[in-house]
Amino acid sequence: MSNPINYSKICQDLLRDLSPRTKEVISRRFGFRTGQRETLESIGQSHNITRERTRQIEKDGLSRIKRRTDRCQEAFKYLTHYFKNSGGLKREDILLSQLGGKRFQPNLFFLLNLNDQFYRFGETEEFYPFWTIDQKILNLVQGTINFLTKKLAEKKEPLFFKQIYKIFQKEKPLDSRAFLAFIEISKKIERGIDNFYGLKDWPEINPRGLKDKAFLALRKEDKPLHFRKVALLIDQLKFYQEPENQKRALSQTVHNELIKDPRFILVGRGVYALQEWGYEPGYVKDIIKKLLEEKGTFLGKEEIVKEVLKQRLVKTSTILLNLQNKQYFLKNSEGCYSIKKA
Repeated sequence: MSNPINYSKICQDLLRDLSPRTKEVISRRFGFRTGQRETLESIGQSHNITRERTRQIEKDGLSRIKRRTDRCQEAFKYLTHYFKNSGGLKREDILLSQLGGKRFQPNLFFLLNLNDQFYRFGETEEFYPFWTIDQKILNLVQGTINFLTKKLAEKKEPLFFKQIYKIFQKEKPLDSRAFLAFIEISKKIERGIDNFYGLKDWPEINPRGLKDKAFLALRKEDKPLHFRKVALLIDQLKFYQEPENQKRALSQTVHNELIKDPRFILVGRGVYALQEWGYEPGYVKDIIKKLLEEKGTFLGKEEIVKEVLKQRLVKTSTILLNLQNKQYFLKNSEGCYSIKKA
């Protein structure tokens, strides 16, 4: 997003009157030069001073800088406005990326630390680190996430943002921007493909290996596909927390996963469907046997062919050939078929 604040220039001005060593300690602590924040110990070693002495230099330097933050007021107002438009808080990595881009995240992080109006909550088992202008917001966040976790567990399927927001609105009104910010900082609820939200441990949200990705690819297409097409779709899907350099899905590897997993049904030559769509496992003869068992009477070949083609992408001749198997099927004088009883 566009940003009118020159964070780098503000930071340079704030550091200008410090001693060279203090300036270097703060620059390295906040990663101004390399983009990576350094530890007190590593900085101290390069200056041949103790970790505690390095901490004191940093503390004294920041104390001097905070007395001169009048030149930062425009930036502080801009950040306050950003937080208010984001529901009062923002997950740290999203905040730094949106406002600092790739180059100025250290500078932005530094400025946030200079104003007590901006409060940082560190990372926990439940939440990613985030910044807020309301120190009392945590209880509201926890209550919201616990409610959503329970509702998603009851639904047992991912939902669009509008859907889960609508569910929550019935319980307690909350601005949609705050609602989104609450979800973003949660480690229990995450966004999956196609902007669906669900519980973190769901395979639809965090797929475990190729078989889960294949499942999502088929679900997305909503029709049977050849395993090579499934492999191509896996490469095209954008999984929320997956690295950009993720290896390509090899078609034969995908095929092997489809064969082993009962969620997938082979319905044609190399073509797979999801069992949840109503497809039955087994060979063509097994589909015919189940059909005849359910009907409990003789059926004509036209009806058998019609029903089997709903389950399998095969030629009519393949179905008729299976009907000729006298080990499993009987044909009466009218040309209708039933199961051969043992």
